[in-house]
Amino acid sequence: MVIHSVNVHTPRHARRRRSQWARVTLLVAILTLTWGLVRMQVFAGEQYALVAKENRLRPLVERAPRGTIYDRHGQVVAENTVGYEVALMPAPEDSIRAQLARLSGLLELSPDNITGTMRRYRRTPNLPIIVLRDAEPWRIARLEERRGEFSGVLINEYPKRRYPAGDVVAHIVGYVAEISEAELLLPNFAAYRQGRWIGKAGLERQYEAVLGGEPGVRYIEVDASGRIKRWLPRETGIPPIPGRDLHLHLDLDLQRYIAEIWPEGYMGGFVALDPRTGGVLAYYSTPGYDPNRFVGGIDLSYWGALNEDENVPLMDRAGGSNQPPGSTFKLLHAAMALDLGVIRPEEFMPIPCTGGMSYGGRYARCHAVHGRQNLILGIKNSCDVYFYQVGIRVGLRRFLEQGTRLGFGRATGIDLPTEVRPIFPTGLKWMEDWYGYVPPENEIMSLSIGQGAITWSPLKLAHTVVALARPDAQAPAPRLAQLDTTAPITFELPSTPDQIAVIQQGMRRVVGPGGTAWLTRLQNWDLLGKTGTSQNPHGEDHGWFVGIAGPAGEEPEIVAAMVVLHGEAGSRISGTPANAMNFYLNRKHGLPFDRYGTPRERIPRGLLVDWAWLSSPVVDYPVGGGEGVPAEN
Repeated sequence: MVIHSVNVHTPRHARRRRSQWARVTLLVAILTLTWGLVRMQVFAGEQYALVAKENRLRPLVERAPRGTIYDRHGQVVAENTVGYEVALMPAPEDSIRAQLARLSGLLELSPDNITGTMRRYRRTPNLPIIVLRDAEPWRIARLEERRGEFSGVLINEYPKRRYPAGDVVAHIVGYVAEISEAELLLPNFAAYRQGRWIGKAGLERQYEAVLGGEPGVRYIEVDASGRIKRWLPRETGIPPIPGRDLHLHLDLDLQRYIAEIWPEGYMGGFVALDPRTGGVLAYYSTPGYDPNRFVGGIDLSYWGALNEDENVPLMDRAGGSNQPPGSTFKLLHAAMALDLGVIRPEEFMPIPCTGGMSYGGRYARCHAVHGRQNLILGIKNSCDVYFYQVGIRVGLRRFLEQGTRLGFGRATGIDLPTEVRPIFPTGLKWMEDWYGYVPPENEIMSLSIGQGAITWSPLKLAHTVVALARPDAQAPAPRLAQLDTTAPITFELPSTPDQIAVIQQGMRRVVGPGGTAWLTRLQNWDLLGKTGTSQNPHGEDHGWFVGIAGPAGEEPEIVAAMVVLHGEAGSRISGTPANAMNFYLNRKHGLPFDRYGTPRERIPRGLLVDWAWLSSPVVDYPVGGGEGVPAEN
């Protein structure tokens, strides 16, 4: 058997074709690698360098120091001190929990601390997670002693807000806290990011754009395991831009003095204005709260106590809460009636005060028997019967229309976010919608003496009375901040200088012999006042007082209004605002400090009182020349 071997040869052109494809493939691979290297090192070199840098460097937001707030004399109302923050670098959740467990014993972390840290971690897992805000120095000292054991823990130094006067200025300055998710959606916070601290109330909120500044960025260097190696110099980051300072009209010493002499155990509010500029000299509400407790995040137990307190210390009772103004409103009612021409200052009302009067089937009382009254006597004695007849002459419908036109229901426009709008009925339809029935004509009896549907704050009362302290009968918007622009006129009475002089004459007699607050005279200053008692169906009545004061024969320099809840009567609490005005004027004009400037405070303490001066006749200083101004009868 013969076996033939067959030699199978691959054609030469096939081998050549395969070698050509191999060369092409190799060339493409070389070109691809070359292009990748060129693109990486030439075209995208900066990008890859940045990625490498970001793997090595971690950015941390650096808070901007907020602007300092000063009072009119340069005293600090809000400032910055050094605070400390403890944070964890980003890591998997189990690592974060393990680090918190190790830190818990060392720093004595509460369950709330741990819960809050994990909540922040889930919200922003790629950013440093705050464990403690405003950490106490002893915690920082403990951590520094064992720094090597906690490589992923950051100790951050930051500008911490401080309010030296504490609760005395709480309702003025407000407080700062971390921006919320809801606030991030607001247009005025469009450029803000999570983690930034903002003003939450008061001036801190009102002037956030001025005080807040712009946060910066600082870098830390980490190794491949994420352990912190070092803080990079500040110049490698973006420095924060500090906020601008804010200067106020506020007199901090006056504010503290008011808190010191406030009737113990009583709630209420106090506002003092400079009638020439509208500057807020004092703005006090009690009870208050300590805004320093909000710095770094408020303790939940303290926040709960504030919200559960039946006295509502978070409420602003100077401009953020309304009560019926009582007889202090009679001043504005008188200005309205004089403008309408329904009364003449020297005219005695036909019905004498015998303790009350009837109208429209209703009998309304007065607090005393006053006999025949004209305007000046009506103000001096705060006679309800006189003002009932004034209101009847004006008429209910016209009273509501005229009061609305004058702005009795408009806000003052103060530069605080807490102001509430005063309530004044806009018409009969408003009262029908509010009360559910058509008000009878005798409703004017309540409204004419500042009761019923009229509710104002001390801020609103002081603002309207500013118009009675100026010859032009205008009141600029109250301003806490000293700004370059003049405050706009936000309230105006159509009163003439002579009409203002008549009302001032009545107010001067309120603190004169026989007036409702005659023990409230000031020996060095021309004091004009008006007491008020606001009926309260839930307990003792509220006491009101509004006053105007300044050098005799010159334009007034301060207007103050005060309400003491459950204070029973304005005559009982009139000494506090009078002493406050005395304090301000004495200091302004370089006179010695007199803690008890009124006989009302001096007599119970056995201090000397000049009875001859106290009983001396009232001297009037008319604003507009005084033609036709009646003398007291």
